[in-house]
Amino acid sequence: MLLDRSAIRLLRRRLLAWFDRSRRDLPWRRDRDPYRIWVSEVMLQQTTVPTVARRFESFLARFPTLGDLARAEESDVLQAWQGLGYYRRARHLHAAAKKILRDHDGKFPDQPGPCRELPGMGPYLVNAVLSQAFERRLPILEANTQRLYCRLLNEAGDPTTASVRQRLLAFAESLLPDQRVGDFNQALMELGALVCLPGTPDCSRCPLADFCQARRAGTQAVVPLTRRRSPIERREEIALVVWRRDRALLLQRPENGRWPLLWEFPRASRSRDESSEETAVRAAKQLAGIDVRLRRRLGIVRYSVLREHVTVECWEAQWRRGQVSPSWHLSGRWLPIADWPALPCSSPQRRLALLASQGGTCPAEE
Repeated sequence: MLLDRSAIRLLRRRLLAWFDRSRRDLPWRRDRDPYRIWVSEVMLQQTTVPTVARRFESFLARFPTLGDLARAEESDVLQAWQGLGYYRRARHLHAAAKKILRDHDGKFPDQPGPCRELPGMGPYLVNAVLSQAFERRLPILEANTQRLYCRLLNEAGDPTTASVRQRLLAFAESLLPDQRVGDFNQALMELGALVCLPGTPDCSRCPLADFCQARRAGTQAVVPLTRRRSPIERREEIALVVWRRDRALLLQRPENGRWPLLWEFPRASRSRDESSEETAVRAAKQLAGIDVRLRRRLGIVRYSVLREHVTVECWEAQWRRGQVSPSWHLSGRWLPIADWPALPCSSPQRRLALLASQGGTCPAEE
């Protein structure tokens, strides 16, 4: 490694001193409860800190203990997860809580082996939770620390490759102190999130600037190597709010794929040779097996998922005939507006529900 023992000791002191001065006051940092740390780390995967900070306490209020989470219905967990996205994380969290209650008497395992057997517990999550909750000397490697390590080492390779990741993990392990391991790992992530930023790091504020090989070489703006991103795909969808008297149709998505087991209005991608009205009628017939009469256009909802930007045109329709028989979804329900909030659904679907509720219901069937 590029740092000798005395340099590593100095690096640890400077980083922890900076963290003590600069750490953000986040709700999951106020105690070392492994359950709270675990929930926060799962939420923080692919979700921003401000979003998690807004939702963390409400989720914990609903499921204050690991046992409460384990005994809850999955639909209740998914409903409480709304707004955080990537719902498979919530399903894994729930399944892991049930396994901990069954196999570990409800106590979060304090060793890596049992943790790795839990659903959704990858290497980063295991090491992050155990180091913070139990002071286990385990290194972490995620987006912020990966960028920080690459700059400290002036690593020119692709950090997504196995060989470079192994070098970064070995370097991370060499830095770990004997005490305050959890704080140290959090400090590394905090530094990457607030100072050692992508593209233009703020080296003047960095407590580790003296140790940074990339800064010394003048390469901090181009390290780490970033892969060329795939182009953004743009897609148009038609969503349909179908009323039958004072109830609208919602369909439950399958267990696999995007938004597993969540509820949604019938929707379909619009092809170039199809009008919005034609797509809406087709979606009702193909997805739910019913015929509808279109009433009016309610509005537009836009959302992005990964490298995909989607524009959803929402239409209101009236049921004409046919029994609901989903062709792809698991099931369908006719529900009044008051019951919609109880069903777990994605953020775009909640916005569509708001459009529908503001638009009112269709007239009674003729």
